[in-house]
Amino acid sequence: MSALIDRSSAPRHLVPIEATDARHLSATRRRLDAAQRRWLDTNGFDARPGSAILLADAHGKLARVLVGVDAADPLAALAALPMSLPEGVYQLAADGAALDPAQAALGWALGAYQFTRYRKAKRAAATLAVDATTLATVQPLVEATALVRDLVNTPTEDMGPEQLGKAIKHLGKTHKAKVRDWVGDELLKANFPTIHAVGRASHREPRLVELSWGKAGHPKLVIVGKGVCFDTGGLDLKASDGMRWMKKDMGGAAHAIALAGLVMQAKLPVHLTLLVPAVENAVSGNALRPGEIVVTRAGHSVEIDNTDAEGRLVLCDALAYGAEQQPELIIDFATLTGAARVALGPYLPALFGNDDTLAEAALAAGKTVADPLWRLPLWRPYRKMLDSYLADFANAGPSRHAGAITAALYLERFVPDGLPWLHLDTYAWNDADRPGRPRGGEAMGLRALFALLQQRYRKA
Repeated sequence: MSALIDRSSAPRHLVPIEATDARHLSATRRRLDAAQRRWLDTNGFDARPGSAILLADAHGKLARVLVGVDAADPLAALAALPMSLPEGVYQLAADGAALDPAQAALGWALGAYQFTRYRKAKRAAATLAVDATTLATVQPLVEATALVRDLVNTPTEDMGPEQLGKAIKHLGKTHKAKVRDWVGDELLKANFPTIHAVGRASHREPRLVELSWGKAGHPKLVIVGKGVCFDTGGLDLKASDGMRWMKKDMGGAAHAIALAGLVMQAKLPVHLTLLVPAVENAVSGNALRPGEIVVTRAGHSVEIDNTDAEGRLVLCDALAYGAEQQPELIIDFATLTGAARVALGPYLPALFGNDDTLAEAALAAGKTVADPLWRLPLWRPYRKMLDSYLADFANAGPSRHAGAITAALYLERFVPDGLPWLHLDTYAWNDADRPGRPRGGEAMGLRALFALLQQRYRKA
């Protein structure tokens, strides 16, 4: 059974879940019988956020669940319950602390996620019955988040450039979109030199995958995602601890694919182009070397200071190609820099934008849907950190300062002046289990930018 079902098709007996907190606990207690109140006291239930207790009726059957919540964080309110409650069907009670039903249902569904490609589910998740409107609102977000998690969690042997391309082709078939790709040396013939340079050392050919959807007369929207399916660092080889989780370096592509799916499922009135440069940054005799100079699609010559700064290389050709279509908005997602994690930690994606109004709208959308972003500046004096004495500029530099900013400044060179652009440097990963956020691949910033697009392209 799904983690969420329409209440109209649910079984007759639904166990109520009452959200409560310190302010509502006295009223909650008054609704209980004497035995249930004694049970609360015996277990020391004080409605702290994340606490939960099961209450039986006079016949010993489960009658109610109390859960302590922080009303300011409805997404987390029910997130721990689907994998801890007895299997069955529940519903959010009208009593107690008020929660946003869509946020609460989304948190429940995200908490029910399990990655089962390589092992059986640990246990069956409990089910929450919701009204039809809530289900219609939440289910696409649940599926998009699960897609990001599944793609990122899959090891590279089963999620290389070809498999990532197949995921896009499957998406295209679902929504009747056009999909094409350039593979291997076709990238050179089509003038995508930096994508080819990064991926040529792998036995798995690099590729650029393009999905097109929507009416030609609608506003053009380009979404780009970094698809480095594994990043050894290239000849600037990573240490083992830095390389261990590099299957997730295609997390930007996973976000871009999921966002494109949401746009098409919602039938937003846009002419959509999804671009995913998919490569494996490997080591072999023909690997890209530090000190080489590559002339990009945009005509800029780039000195390779560090082969481990490869994400910006594959993105720059895709951004240049996307900009050639003269869209009215371009968005890119990338697991681009460790510096963004040092600055903001693992939970908060770094947002960059060349349009203040657009960036502020993205931040506001993130707050609205409990998917926070934090804006970092495109501080242009730091462009000097990427100076090269041989080429127009380098892909990295000797300083460890402002690494997320200099990476964004590199990408900005490939976005023409006047073209609104957002860049999300996201972690795409949970280092440890939290309610609704299991360890492994994670969607971070996906719902925020989808909410932004819904606002921007709201149907007439």
